[in-house]
Amino acid sequence: MDIQKIIQSLSVFEIIITTFFLISVVFQLAYYLIMFIRLALFKDNSSNTSAIIPVSVVISAHNEDYNLIANLPSILTQDYPDFEVIVVNHASTDDSREILEDFERKYSNLSIVNIDQDLNFFKGKKFPLSIGIKSAKNEIILLTDADCKAASNRWIAEMASNYSSDTEVVLGYGPYTNESGFLNKLIRYDTFMIAMQYFSFALMGMPYMGVGRNLSYRKSTFFKNKGFISHYNISSGDDDLFIQEVASGKNTKIEISKNSMMYSTAKPTFATWVTQKQRHFTTGNSYKAQYKILLSVFSFTQVAFYLTAILMMFNSTLWLPSIILISITMLTRVLVQKKIASKLNENQLLLFSLIGDFVYVLIMPIITIFSLFRKTKHWK
Repeated sequence: MDIQKIIQSLSVFEIIITTFFLISVVFQLAYYLIMFIRLALFKDNSSNTSAIIPVSVVISAHNEDYNLIANLPSILTQDYPDFEVIVVNHASTDDSREILEDFERKYSNLSIVNIDQDLNFFKGKKFPLSIGIKSAKNEIILLTDADCKAASNRWIAEMASNYSSDTEVVLGYGPYTNESGFLNKLIRYDTFMIAMQYFSFALMGMPYMGVGRNLSYRKSTFFKNKGFISHYNISSGDDDLFIQEVASGKNTKIEISKNSMMYSTAKPTFATWVTQKQRHFTTGNSYKAQYKILLSVFSFTQVAFYLTAILMMFNSTLWLPSIILISITMLTRVLVQKKIASKLNENQLLLFSLIGDFVYVLIMPIITIFSLFRKTKHWK
């Protein structure tokens, strides 16, 4: 095969497409074989820790009466000898106060903090979270949401087992429950892809986010950083902008055992999911430059790979080498994702990823652009 003759036979458009195709292949393979492979091969040894550390679970709740009834018992009845649960009832107008008071009479480890008035100059849940953390008796803070249910009664034990003298942050996983329908699979796949990225970055010594549904850090770390004060003007960011400020490769661990996960229900409609995604995209504008670049390059080359791959398959001259490179790239993605899906208890998504990844990759830029024209709400 005469490479020079092949190049000379290509039009300018074909050369541009071929160049973008090759670049996207190289970058996608690099991300999967250098970065994401770390999570695929990760071995969790945190359970070997035997020390019992007092833990304060902090939950911020706004009009969550139904969720409190359904999910709070899974947290209050954890198999852990020394923990408290603090629920900050943030300006709720439903039956949350009465429900929490009923729980308080039954469970001595529950403390309630009522915020009767919504303070408009504080956006999102950062203010109630700050109040809850300040009220905590213990050094180790474990965060979750009112709409989350613990996968097991070992959730606290698994998350707390990661702490040693040099540990300040523990990142957990917050998946969505498996339900029927394409939207549920799309949302769960999005959650899986995000987790694959933030866990892998953390394993590379570059932690940039966690999820508020399952996140832990030291109370002293929170106050040493002056809480969320540097980004109080942004409604979100309590689980990513804060992590970027306090987490490092030396003080951060991840916890992905099946018993450590916190499950919640995915949004029921596409519109509500887009609204939720909008919050994340808005926060992304405040990310540190290195994370913006690394995450953007991965997303851009994902889209470029599929778009250029389709065009390359219609090129009679480069059809065969294109098919080979496409197959190698997709096989690498599937094999790495398979290992990670097994660790994150998301094996049901593997079949979806074969076709769904294409839909997901193409739909995310549309959601991103659409989100720019929507207004952010204070609460999810």
